[in-house]
Amino acid sequence: MNHLVFATSLGFAALGWNDRGLARFALPEETHAQAAPTAARWSGSKTVADETDVPRGVAKALELVRRYANAEAVSFSEVALDLDGMDAFRRAIYAAAGRLGYGVTTTYGALAEDAGFSGMAREAGQALGSNPIPLIIPCHRIVAAGGKIGGFSAPGGTRTKQKLLIHEGALFTGKAEEQRSLDF
Repeated sequence: MNHLVFATSLGFAALGWNDRGLARFALPEETHAQAAPTAARWSGSKTVADETDVPRGVAKALELVRRYANAEAVSFSEVALDLDGMDAFRRAIYAAAGRLGYGVTTTYGALAEDAGFSGMAREAGQALGSNPIPLIIPCHRIVAAGGKIGGFSAPGGTRTKQKLLIHEGALFTGKAEEQRSLDF
């Protein structure tokens, strides 16, 4: 796998890819020094220092992330993803999340039902908690029932989720609850 840390108007993000597609994404951090260690931990990942050295599909993903950071309603549906090793349930959950448009939210239960797994809201949340490609697979758009924001395992926890939803203009009545963040 190769990775690139790059600047956006929201901070420094990182993409990780292989020949099959995008395999990892690190949400923007304030500095390059904060974003780089996350990317460096991706198994077997090699740093690509120059954006001109990335494959066309990765360049497209990079462009879309930057447009997203500039508050443009973009879709990542055309980005090739490497989900090898993911079970059918996770693939279905990630595909259903990927169909949500910019600024559109749904609940964990509704997402599970849309993915063909009615009654599996908790399991859908667990699958999203291990999403290796946040933002591209927009797990931040899934909220808890009853207007609560729900969990978020990316760095910054629910505060990051809330910031992304505000960035997209998504409205919710929940309050960002503290949650421990996990590294991908």
